[in-house]
Amino acid sequence: MAKSVKIAELNLDTAHIPEQPSLAVPATVNKIIASPSPSQPEKADIAVDGDDTRNRGLRVENTLTDQHGDDVSLKKGRSHVTVTAKEHRK
Repeated sequence: MAKSVKIAELNLDTAHIPEQPSLAVPATVNKIIASPSPSQPEKADIAVDGDDTRNRGLRVENTLTDQHGDDVSLKKGRSHVTVTAKEHRK
């Protein structure tokens, strides 16, 4: 069976719910950066733990949603960061 047919079958199968690839890593929120204007959200400066220095620092908008759909924001200190891959369509 062709790969494209298998993918199509999986997409049609209601029992199969595809998960996006993700990775959870320990991190530290170093600081919360205030917004320069009221129309822009504040940002969180995050340092990801590990030896790979290419991807250690992140700055993200500090307007997040928890698993229940409630608005939350990061606070300074230890945390875990989950990076989820976006689906790539050709």
